[in-house]
Amino acid sequence: MENKFYPNLAKPITINGLTFKNRIFGSPMSNPEMDTESQMRREDIAFHENRGKGGLASVAIGLGVVDAIGRTHTKEVKLYDAMSLPSLKEFSKAMHRHNCNAVIELQHGGRYANARAHNDSDDHFAYGPNDEMNSAGVAVKAMTEEQIYATAKSFGSAAKLAKDAGIDMVLLHAGHGWLLHQFLSPAMNKRTDKWGGSLENRSRFLLLVLDEIRAAVGPKYPIEVRYSGAEFDEGGYTIEEGVEIAKMMDDKVDLIHVSAGVHENPEVFGITHPSMFVPEGCNVFLAAEVKKHVKSPVATVGGLTDMDMMEEIIASGKADIVEVARQSICDPYFPEKAFSGRSDEIVRCCRCFTCFYNYLTNRTYSCAFNPEVGNELANQYAAPPTTPKKVIVVGGGVGGMEAAVTAAERGHSVSLYEKSAHLGGQLLSEQHIPFKHNMYNFVKVMEKRLANTGVDVHMNTELTGEQAVAMKADVVMVAVGASPIVPPIPGIDNKKVVTLDALHQNPPAIGEKVVILGGGLVGSECAIYMDGLGKDVTMVEMNSDWAADAYFMHKNAMITYQRNSNIKIHTSTTAKAITDEGLVCQTADGEITLAADTILLAAGMRANRKVVEDFYNTAPRVFEIGDSIKAGRVADAVGTGHARALDI
Repeated sequence: MENKFYPNLAKPITINGLTFKNRIFGSPMSNPEMDTESQMRREDIAFHENRGKGGLASVAIGLGVVDAIGRTHTKEVKLYDAMSLPSLKEFSKAMHRHNCNAVIELQHGGRYANARAHNDSDDHFAYGPNDEMNSAGVAVKAMTEEQIYATAKSFGSAAKLAKDAGIDMVLLHAGHGWLLHQFLSPAMNKRTDKWGGSLENRSRFLLLVLDEIRAAVGPKYPIEVRYSGAEFDEGGYTIEEGVEIAKMMDDKVDLIHVSAGVHENPEVFGITHPSMFVPEGCNVFLAAEVKKHVKSPVATVGGLTDMDMMEEIIASGKADIVEVARQSICDPYFPEKAFSGRSDEIVRCCRCFTCFYNYLTNRTYSCAFNPEVGNELANQYAAPPTTPKKVIVVGGGVGGMEAAVTAAERGHSVSLYEKSAHLGGQLLSEQHIPFKHNMYNFVKVMEKRLANTGVDVHMNTELTGEQAVAMKADVVMVAVGASPIVPPIPGIDNKKVVTLDALHQNPPAIGEKVVILGGGLVGSECAIYMDGLGKDVTMVEMNSDWAADAYFMHKNAMITYQRNSNIKIHTSTTAKAITDEGLVCQTADGEITLAADTILLAAGMRANRKVVEDFYNTAPRVFEIGDSIKAGRVADAVGTGHARALDI
């Protein structure tokens, strides 16, 4: 029966005998962490299984490395080691419990590998197309023909091991700058033998690998290949050669997965993994062009969150499949919500890179909006709530909303008090900012969850500690947030000066010539927003770098935007006074005055600690949440709200 909400997305598709229940696939994501032998832990399997539960047609484990020399880090499944079979089997079984197909990516780091097989010797090197030095200072040796053929066989052996483990499809990674892409790329492949030069020669290694995989798994086993439809890198290939590569692969694969870019280039990273500053669906055109020239099904990928857009992609024939990663972290259950008519309950990924940053630096996954990420195994065995309690939540920002919803879902009687006329706290500033619309969408989803869980919401009510005592609650959860820091400089009360509240309307209450006082993450994003509105924007930061508190991937995306904008940035610049002319500043070269119609304060936030203290001893248990403790990120507010509600 046709799904009445998303008939094209919900339609099954059969690929080389394997049926997928819909057209939304989980694109490759690496494991949160592995055990000391680089085998998947139960926590890792639970992370992937949670994505499978929510309705994805398949879930792919990223970075199944095919030989020891190709390893780039510790999160790769060793597909050259038979001891990987047990955990892979557990993974495939977990997927099958939810009618979800299990997929694993086959890859080799090539020039970017850390050559872990040689860590105990002085002979520390990696393999690649050419003799060179990689970004980690490791010598890269040009692969001999013997090594090329041996590596191709390793891909085949890895695919066979995956098949033996019950994996339903293998995905060959030939994009994003990994080994096979290094051979495909004219910018990276400088060989003059039959493995370099012409596109035919540069594609030879990829085609050889596909032949070895097919020989290893047999004709009735699906093979997906992921590659960059275009590199968007200096000297790299464009979509024209991307189409020719797809045509050469067409008879050897069952699904062509068209991605983009080279993620080792910081500026291109935000295209490969689209940042919030590029349009949603920015890479779909690549898949659409490839699809015109091949008979194999084609998948598109890249920061997709909008269900209506995904439906249109399939309905219009731009692609046969959409693949998602970050969206399935943010809301693993979004396919089931969509197919059951509850799209307004989907939490849409805002592309803030919280997940990427934590994965790369803290060796775990996290999400600004989904506090359960990283705790999937524990949540499978979560203890039921104790005797229902009377709970009061003070403050209706996202931290307070999450606390209220989680407590209500666990059976407690919850009342929430918000002093203003609107829920959402600081995220209300995001309502009219185009690249932050999914953050405001999170507020609307949380409002709906409050209603669905029966939370008693009181707006325009500034609760006091004395009033809370009179209510005789069992638990009071204080989520009163933070307030803008107002620098104590002369003229700060000038009518030119506004806070972020000025952004709560459209158009914002901002003049044509804007000086932003504060060049951290918030100020930098405000600068981009103002520039997009055509304002004359200058940003002032007292430290030596701007957006120093931003995740580095997000910072790279902002650098790319700023380079092509009219934004002026003054670092190592201290505000001294505000006059009717503008902002007076001290620089290393002396005093300057930056003319302004509006001076926007973005100098940071400070926790409302005096308000918090008013609620001490108002109930047997009093919890503090989010910015009430220390001004921080959305992830901190949502995470503490969720965790403290579980503590009741």
